[in-house]
Amino acid sequence: MTDLARRLSALRRPRLLIRAARFGLAEYDRSRDLRRLLRVPVAPGPLRALAILIDEEARLDGARQAGDPAYRPGRHVEMLIALMGEARLLPRPQPDQAKASGISALRRATNASNPSRMPASSAGGS
Repeated sequence: MTDLARRLSALRRPRLLIRAARFGLAEYDRSRDLRRLLRVPVAPGPLRALAILIDEEARLDGARQAGDPAYRPGRHVEMLIALMGEARLLPRPQPDQAKASGISALRRATNASNPSRMPASSAGGS
């Protein structure tokens, strides 16, 4: 899982793609959307789905950067929505109790959960 987390945190995409994906995230339905995007009869678990989505999204981003005429921005946004939705299902590491206490920890937690405060150029930020 550390490799997936590293790959997610390293994602850097244009702000417009990320904003569109964040907007669509509220309507993400895992059972419907993931099966359609991955073209599978049953949605895989979040870890397996993320591995597949990261690879497919990287392929789409390569096509975008190369100016491939077959590139479809709508599919890219759908892939980013699914990536964000699946990333939310991963278990979060529990912070050390000593580090999680105090006002600074509260501010970090509050700012991290506020979408308007998250960086717009990273898919892994939400």
